[in-house]
This record gives sequence, structure tokens and C-alpha cells, in this order.
Amino acid sequence: EDHRLTEMRLHRRAASTMALLSTTRGALAFSCASRRGVLKPRGRSRLSFPPQTRRGRVSRATTSQAVTTDSVTQQPPNAEEASGLPSRYEFKSFEESLYRWWEDEGMFEPRGDGEAYTIPMPPPNVTGRLHLGHATFVALQDILARFHRMRGRPTLWLPGTDHAGIATQLLVERAVESQGSSRLELGREAFLERTWRWKEENGGAITAQMRRLGASADWSRERFTLEPAMSNAVTEAFVRLYDKGLVYRGTRMVNWSPKLLTAVSDLEVDTVDRTGKLYYFNYPLLLLVDDDEEDSRLRCLPVATTRPETILGDVAICVNPGDERYGRYVGEFAEVPFVKRKIPVIADEYVDPEFGTGVLKITPGHDHNDYDIGKRHDLEVISIFEPDASVKEGYGKFSGMDRFECREALWADLEAEGLAVRVEENYAQRVPISQRGGEVIEPMVSTQWFVNATEMAEKAADAVRRNEVKIVPPRFEKDWFNWLDNIQDWCVSRQLWWGHQIPAYYYGDHVVVARDEDEAKERLLRERGVHFGAADGEDVFLRRDDDVLDTWFSSGLWPFATVGWPDEGNPDFKRFYPANCLETGYDILFFWVARMVMLGIEFTGKAPFDTIYMHGLVRDAKGQKMSKTKGNVVDPLDVVDAYGADALRLTLVTGVTPGQDVPLSMDKVEQNRNFANKLWNVGRFVEFRLEQLKPPTGGGITTEIKDLLSSSDFPLTDDDIEAWPLPERYVVARAREVASEVAAQIEAYSVGEGGRLVYEFLWDELADWYVEIAKTRNLEAEDGLVSCRALVYAFDVALKTIHPYMPHVTEFLWQKVTKKWARTTEPALMLSPWPTTDGGHEDDAAAVIADFETWKDLVRALRNIRAEYDVEPKKRMAATVVLSGEARANLAAVVDEERAALALLAKVDASALVVATDSPPANAEDCARLVVADGVEAYVPYADLKAVKDVAKERDRLEKQLAKVDKDVAGLDGRLSKPGFVEKAPAAVVDEARASLREKREQQQAIVDALRDLE
Repeated sequence: EDHRLTEMRLHRRAASTMALLSTTRGALAFSCASRRGVLKPRGRSRLSFPPQTRRGRVSRATTSQAVTTDSVTQQPPNAEEASGLPSRYEFKSFEESLYRWWEDEGMFEPRGDGEAYTIPMPPPNVTGRLHLGHATFVALQDILARFHRMRGRPTLWLPGTDHAGIATQLLVERAVESQGSSRLELGREAFLERTWRWKEENGGAITAQMRRLGASADWSRERFTLEPAMSNAVTEAFVRLYDKGLVYRGTRMVNWSPKLLTAVSDLEVDTVDRTGKLYYFNYPLLLLVDDDEEDSRLRCLPVATTRPETILGDVAICVNPGDERYGRYVGEFAEVPFVKRKIPVIADEYVDPEFGTGVLKITPGHDHNDYDIGKRHDLEVISIFEPDASVKEGYGKFSGMDRFECREALWADLEAEGLAVRVEENYAQRVPISQRGGEVIEPMVSTQWFVNATEMAEKAADAVRRNEVKIVPPRFEKDWFNWLDNIQDWCVSRQLWWGHQIPAYYYGDHVVVARDEDEAKERLLRERGVHFGAADGEDVFLRRDDDVLDTWFSSGLWPFATVGWPDEGNPDFKRFYPANCLETGYDILFFWVARMVMLGIEFTGKAPFDTIYMHGLVRDAKGQKMSKTKGNVVDPLDVVDAYGADALRLTLVTGVTPGQDVPLSMDKVEQNRNFANKLWNVGRFVEFRLEQLKPPTGGGITTEIKDLLSSSDFPLTDDDIEAWPLPERYVVARAREVASEVAAQIEAYSVGEGGRLVYEFLWDELADWYVEIAKTRNLEAEDGLVSCRALVYAFDVALKTIHPYMPHVTEFLWQKVTKKWARTTEPALMLSPWPTTDGGHEDDAAAVIADFETWKDLVRALRNIRAEYDVEPKKRMAATVVLSGEARANLAAVVDEERAALALLAKVDASALVVATDSPPANAEDCARLVVADGVEAYVPYADLKAVKDVAKERDRLEKQLAKVDKDVAGLDGRLSKPGFVEKAPAAVVDEARASLREKREQQQAIVDALRDLE
């Protein structure tokens, strides 16, 4: 695994080196972009909004109008080439060019009428570069979009990017500092202009990389959270919440980033395991209770802390009320070392008597738990740090020190005062780290803007309880309710410049929230009686709040603001809201998804989507989290370069259930590339058969014959197939069955299971069975035409059901084979309808499938006996197939008709194949007896096996077969004996299980009889 990753990286580096050698400096950027797989938007790029030119978002005239296939005017790449499919599957020759064709022709836009299907894309950070988390959501959401598009629903997968307040500002700040300046020196306006320029030059990289994976999002509607329309929606939302009393400015505990100088959200804090120190010291008491014991500890209480520097901000000592050791001291007072502050000894159930010394120092200004204790006991909150985490003035020698410098200095002074007891080294602790700044987060009490989310959270929780919103998988519901039922007020202000500036205006001691400055003046006049310009004839200056809103506030409006809200009359809003599915990683269920549901219900009265589909994290092949320190990070574009986008997509979505982490193995990626190669080879076989077809009427492929070679757009009927041979009827029936099963799985958001079904159908059934049988059909006779009709139909269904998972290779094969040789209705596979289940022959489909499965079991039994007796590959065996009961009526003619197929697949001598009914052959004693199924047995002469009858060997073979059947019977019996299965499973599934059990028991008895005959 490590060797493969290294090889991919070296390959990319080699490509980079060649680019450097072969390009000028001016072309280098393009070379690197090409090497990274960047597909530049062509023909339908979004408008940009630099500071000087930002206006309202240009609405497209065709936004909510039906788009038809008539608008597709260009031929797909390589369409004019006369040659057929290349002999090798070379994904690099068509993936990018096909994608450009799809996008240039507007195929990603919603088409037709009817109920829409909408997926809002989680907006990646504008600073981002594609990683495996992005690749996973691109693959899953694109599967949903392509599937519903083929199901005939106007499908909108709405893309966009997030302005990423902290990440973007930090990146631009570093660039400014590298040039010897700073953000403060530039000033707000100049710095924002600089940031907008950076966004315009670099902000499209992530979406361009998504195109490499085949993302069929409607890029003509691409949104950006800071574009004017989105900014207007954010302002409107904030003002409405304020007017309702849900937004307020207050002082509370927040996560503070001393490096970024801003409050940050929980999502922007990584809690990591580190080893540190636990400091034990004695806290001096001011008064002593009466006690006969002469013990120096009575003058102090023992305390342990990981942060001695916060002693300066202590306001209480706390013990558990039930702790007999310290209960007598509750109500007494202690003295804070060095600052001589008198603080009380209090009792609170929060204190764990078994942890540390059982005594806590309480610093409400710099610890979340202490803050909560302080509120319960009405304690003073003292903040000892400046915004950069240096100690404030008023603390003597410690003032001006960095918090960690203060820690060492203060501990040294405790030692000098005789208060220090000991230091526990290598103490395991969990430390909050700023995700963007990299420094230790400092809990601080700060004046910020907050949203009271209690009422909104209750509605969001109820939406899931009432099943208005379904979470897939449902195990995340418990976390959903736990978080929403215990929600805290949301700090939404950030001390940044890049973002949505809070629409709050200050005039002296007055503050007002308004949509713009003019409205602010109107509100001040109406609410506070403040007149502007009336007394002195001059306008009075209003100062706007410097802070910006938390990025999660604007992205919380994403599902409805992107389609026109607050203009609820907007055609897009009416058509595409609420959305259907929000697909994302489970790690942001609360920080983003829950807030979208809260805000969606608050502002529109409707939940923003009906399904929340959670995917897991991508891990390495060993299940370990990927990290740079471990050296196991995989760049998805490296994988795309090596194996193709289709192989990576299929790997990321199959083999796992919703919400389950994905172990990424290069072996699995290679396996799925081989699957694409298998699909390619089946396409070449179909093409070859069609080129060689000579219909009985003479001539080549006429228009009439091409009409017969129809795709699944034109359902086959009973009249078409009732006289067809069993294998042809089977492959059509199974193709239709698989199309129906895959559709049901994707509709139920079991995307991985749908992928498994299409994989197995193509590889195990179409390629391994029917393609081989088709080789026995005479292309100059009627059965050749019938075979080609079945082959084209089944291959078309396979391409369509696989297309959502592997769009590039399926589109290319469909253009080269299906569209070229058969009757179709659409210019592209991605616009073709999903295979229909209409056709009129469903009633006997199950019987056809069952009969052919029995025939396959016969082939397997004959193959197995050859392997067990090590028969030479070229040796042909005689065989007698004995059928009785229902099998006699159903299979006798089939076995006889398919002599050529049996000869090919099981190396049977067709001229020595005997089909008998009821009675075994006269030479049964000289034959190996094969129990195939109920009423189906086969006899192979020992002479053809180059062996004499070996009773022990026969018994061993039959006993192994019996053991396998016994296991199958036990499994089915156990399944059917569970009341939950019989009561809850669909009736068809229960009936199928019961039928399988009957068949297995009959086979079990036949093997027992065969063993008895050996005695």
C-alpha cells in the first residue's frame, strides 16, 4: 500500500519536473493546473464580484423553465471517428473531454416538468483543495443527481463555495505579512480588496477539481456565500431574528483564538490528546474552624491544576458537599496567592471527590465548567488575559507575560512561598487547539453577539421526531436529540474583516440592528427619538459594528438563500425548495446540518430537506485516520491520475453502509478499475457481434433491424421474447430485475448496496454467463439476431444502472455501442431514462430466472466434478442429465437445446449428452452421481474422469456437498424462525426465503439418498 502511494506521488513529481523544464514562467501556472487535473469551466462560468463591481446576482431567464434535449447541439468527443472501440480501456483519453461536453451542452441543468429533486451541495471552503472527504460527497451526491435525472425528475444539484472567514483571512494575512506589511497597516477596505482579488484568482480551484470526479452539478447556478444576493439574505435573517428577540449582544464564555484574535466555533477547535503536567499546591485558608487536630493541612486546602497561571483569576474554592474530608471548610475563605483576593469555599455536586485532591479552584473567566459553576453560585467573573493571551495590567510582575511564561514564573513563586507540593509529569490531558491558528484555545468571557436557539432547536428536534426529516442512518437521531435538547446560545460574531459584517449600528450608547444605514436612522428615530441632521443641519455619523458573522450562520441559510430567499415568489424558490436530500459527513451534523434545519423552519416554515444522508470518514486500508504525521494521506487526484475517476468513485461508495467510515485500499481501487476494464471488454464483444451479424433476411444492419436492436428506452414485450431461448429470456429478465432493485436501493439511500448489485450483475451474470452463451449463437441465423437483441438490451441496462456510479466509461461505451447500433431516444446516456420495468412479461420472469439458475447449477456441478477428478482441460465428458417432477417439464427441452452452451461452459461432449426423465442411466453404477437440485441429477462416467469408482472418494464428495446444503438449510430455517423477520420483512422476501428452504431441503434429501445408495 505504501509503495503504491509513493509511486503515485513520484509520478506526479516527475510530471511537475517535466512541466518546469518545458514551460516558460508565464505558462507554469497552467501547467501545474493541468497536472493537478484542473478542468477550467468552459462557456458557463459564474460571474465574479470584485469590490468595485459587485452588484445583485444576475438571474437567468431560463432558471425555472424546462430545458429539453433539443438544446444539445454538439456531438460528443470522438463521435465522428469511424473506428470502433479501442482495444484497451484508457480512461485518460475520454474522461475530461466527455465532462466538458456535458457541461458545455448544459446537461447538468434541470430538465422537464414534474416534481423536482434538489440536492444542495455542502459548500467547500473557497480556500480548499480537493481531499477524500470532498471526493466522497461528490461521488455520493453525483450518484443521487444522475439517478434522479434519469428517473425523469428535473434535478438540481446546486453547487457553491463558502467564503471561509478565518481560513481565507489567515491565508491573505500571511501573504501580506510576507511582503513586509500587515492587515492593520493596510486598513479594512484595502485588505478586503486584496482578499477579493485573491478569491477571484484562486477561488475556483476546488470546484474545478470536483469536475475531475464527474460532478454533474449545475455550475450555471454556482453560488458564493459573500455574493450580493447571499449577503442580502444573511442581513435579512439577522435582522428578523433580532426583531424577534432571538439575537442579542451579551457577555458569555467563548472559545478564543489568541493568534487569530477572534472567537471561534466548536467546529474550529480540535481537542487533542497531549501529555502535560499536573501541579499540586496548597491553597491558603484565611480562617480556621475549631478543630483539635494539630495538622498543618488545616491551614490550606490541597488543589491540583494543569494551569497554574489562572490562579490569578480564581474567585472560589469548591468541594463536593458529600466529601467528609472538606465539608467542614464550606463557608470559610481562602486567599489567592500573590493577589491577596479573598475568595469563598463553596460546595457543588460537579466536583468529583476521586479526581485529583477532590478540591477545585474556580476560575469562571477561563474555564467552561468553572463558568457554569460560577453562574450557579453567582460568582464574579474575572478575565486576566488580554486578547493575545498575555496577562493584563494589575497583576504585578506577571503583567505583560504570555500565559505560558506566566505559568512557569508563577509556579516558581509558589515554590518560593512554600505552597508548591509536587508536579506530576507526563499527565494525559485533552487540549483544545485552534484548527486554523494552531495555538491552544483560551476560554474567555467576551462581549459578543449571540442567537438564542432554544425555540428553533425544539422545532428542529420535533421535525425528526415527527418524521418530517429522516436521518440516514437513524442511529444518529440520538445524537441529534441530545444536542438540540441541550443547546446553548450560539455565539455568531467573529473579530474578523472577511465575512458578512454584522448589521448593527452604534450612535453613542444606542445600538440598532437594521438592513442598512438609512433604515438604522429610521429605527433610531422611531425607537429612541434620535434625530439626524435636524438640529445642526449635518448628518450624524453612525458607526457600524466591526465584527462579522460566523461562517456557519451564512451557510445555515444555504438551502433556501441559494434559490432566492427572502423573495419567496422567486421561481427557483417555489420549484426547488424544500430540497430533498442533504448529504454530508456525520462530523458536521450539529455545526451545520442542525442549524440549517433550525433556520429553515424559522424563516420558511418548512424543513429545508426531507432526508439527511450521513457518510462516514475516509480512512486508510487499516482503518486508521489519515494524517500527514502518519504519512498515510491519499490525494484523490493522485488516485484519479493512476486509476481514473470512475474507479475511485465506485470505491468510495461501495462496501460500506451510510454513516460507516470508508477504508480506502489501493487494491480495491485497482479492482474497480478492473471492473471498468471488464465493462469495456463486454462493450467490445457487443460491438464485435453486431459488426458480424448477418440477419436471415440478408444484407447488413438495416433500419428495420436497428429498430429491433432497441435500447431499454423501448420496452420488450411478451410478443418479443416468448419464443426466445431461456438464456436470452433470462438475461433480459435479470437486467430488468436489477434495474428495479438498484432503483429501490438508491431511492432508499442504500447507495453502496445499489453499487454492489450493478457490479455483480455485470461481472457475475452478463459477462461470466450470457456473453459466453452468446458465443454459441449463429450470427447468420435467427438465433443470432435474437441473441444480439438480448445482448444490446442487457448491455444498455447495465450501462444505465452503472452510469450514476461510473459516469465516464458508461457514457463513452453508450455513445460508441448503444447509440451507434441501436434505437435510442436521447443524445447522451446521462439524459436517458432509467430502464423501465414495463413490458408485460413480469409474471413469468421469476420462473425464467429460477429455471436458468438451475441450469447454471448444472454447469457448476459438471465443472466441479472435473476439478475434483483433475480432468484434462481439453477432455470432453459424456453426461446424462436426469430430470424428474417439475424440472422435467421445465428444463428437459432447455438442456437439450443448450447442448452447445453446456459444451462450451462445462466441457461436455455435446454428442454424448443424454437428457433423460425420471430414471437414472443403466450404467449409473459406473458413473459419478451429481445432485444438482430438486429433480435434477447428472451422471458422468468414471471412464471420462479417468478414474475407477472410489466409494470413499464419492462419499467424501457428497458429504462435503451435504454439509454445505445443511448450512444453507440452517441459515434459512433460523431466519424464518425469527418473528421479527416474518412480521416485518416484505411478503415477497418471506415467500422467497420459504421457497429456497423447500428447495434446499429437497436437495438435502436427494444427497442423503445418494449417500445411502453408496452403502
